[in-house]
Amino acid sequence: MKITILAVGKVKERFYREAVGEFAKRLNRYCKLEIIEVADEKTPDGAGEMEEKQILEKEGIRLAKYLRDDAWVCALAINGTRLDSIGFSKKIEQLGISGVSHLQFVIGGSLGLCESVLRRADLKLSFSEMTFPHQLMRVILLEQIYRGYRIMLNEPYHK
Repeated sequence: MKITILAVGKVKERFYREAVGEFAKRLNRYCKLEIIEVADEKTPDGAGEMEEKQILEKEGIRLAKYLRDDAWVCALAINGTRLDSIGFSKKIEQLGISGVSHLQFVIGGSLGLCESVLRRADLKLSFSEMTFPHQLMRVILLEQIYRGYRIMLNEPYHK
């Protein structure tokens, strides 16, 4: 299975890059992983609702270039569906069994994701009502994908 992480912005902090690299290396034995970063827009302090909407749309246009019609798309969104790790693992497994060969996970920037990207998603997934930095969210997502494969294959992994 191919898994693509589409993310707004670069991972700037070294410790996040190292964590992303570690989980990418671990996932190598389970799937073909691709990480695509698109440029983020700077959000000025005190930006109004209209300006924020324009920023989201610009980032959304960049993301849309990589969203494939033949992929199953999961957008990370605070108001999305919540799954525990076992449920997440089962979802990935069920998709594979049903013939889906490409999963795309989309992580927005500091303002989230625009409506057009959210509408394209086959699943909107929430990890928490809390807000996480998008760099950290990439690490959390990769860890959960890795955990999901370990659960799926009944391989030991810390709880």
